[in-house]
Amino acid sequence: MQSLKIGIIGAGKVGATIATLLESCRFCSGVRLADSRAKVDLRGLKKSKLRQVDVTKRAQLAAFVGDVDAIVSAAPYFLNKPIAEACAKAGVSYFDLTEDVDTTNFVRKLAAKKGRATFMPQCGLAPGAINIVGGSLAASLSSVRHCEMRVGALPLNASNQMKYYLSWSTAGLINEYCQVGEALHAGRRVTTMPLDGVERITIDGTEYEAFNTSGGVATMCETFEGRVQELNYKTMRYPGHRDLMKFLLQDLNLAPRQDLVTQIFDQEVPLTESDVVVFYVSVVGNEPGGGLKQRSFIKKMHGGTVHGRKLNAIQLTTAAGVTGVLELFARGKLGPGFVKQESVPLKDFLGTQWGGKVYGEK
Repeated sequence: MQSLKIGIIGAGKVGATIATLLESCRFCSGVRLADSRAKVDLRGLKKSKLRQVDVTKRAQLAAFVGDVDAIVSAAPYFLNKPIAEACAKAGVSYFDLTEDVDTTNFVRKLAAKKGRATFMPQCGLAPGAINIVGGSLAASLSSVRHCEMRVGALPLNASNQMKYYLSWSTAGLINEYCQVGEALHAGRRVTTMPLDGVERITIDGTEYEAFNTSGGVATMCETFEGRVQELNYKTMRYPGHRDLMKFLLQDLNLAPRQDLVTQIFDQEVPLTESDVVVFYVSVVGNEPGGGLKQRSFIKKMHGGTVHGRKLNAIQLTTAAGVTGVLELFARGKLGPGFVKQESVPLKDFLGTQWGGKVYGEK
């Protein structure tokens, strides 16, 4: 196993959480955090060092990237392109947390031009771990009728009208509500409209609604086209949330003003530390030489305290997703070039320190 110096760009809640998990990993010899702010909350971190970096300034970004073995971008999705370009130029492997399809396509083109560096966007929870689970369950069957992937990052309690408080990137949240997505229907790739496809799901006695959002399916439609009849990803919320988002973004036509909606949410929607991540994958198909089977992977995941740092559920599940694939990278399990989430075997992911601890059986 390689010993790696990891650079994390973006020292916010998720970036600092990734650093927290990495500090306990044997493959990580040190963590370098980059942020536009001179001071951030690094309580509980011992091996991590902060450097003030403006990623819009190429010289600063290049100097930071050139000092590490791999980069994790925990910055807002719209900053990922220059970060990926800097990694490609330096020959440094690149990982990110984006749900933005355009960014992923950009990273893929970069990866096709460069040699031995690994480029793996869409790490984390969804996209990320949900695709590792969905891809592995689908690949375990000889033919697949349905592959349904659902994730909800939700407050444990909410008293406002939209039954939602913020727990992660507001810009990423609004972006996935506004962009078209992708699915497989009758084995062919189709475009899905945001906030459409509403359904109801009951898990452990709690009712949720699920609807189309962008990015969560990652590259799975390309991978399983012609092999899976119906494949889709939807976001879960408490009932009633979707109707209010549709009114705001579509009826009032604010979807083209994502910056304004993000500003309003950041100002007026509370940030919660009491959250839960509901994780649901269901696959129906035929076993090799056998009959029709249904296989599922369902978990409710909460936050916890790691090295004295209190982490909420979305922080922990997102950080565990990317830390797990970083461990596989250190073991030499990920090839060079563009790496898809669904190419990672679930057994390997659950065999990592943090992938197993957060997503494995308890």
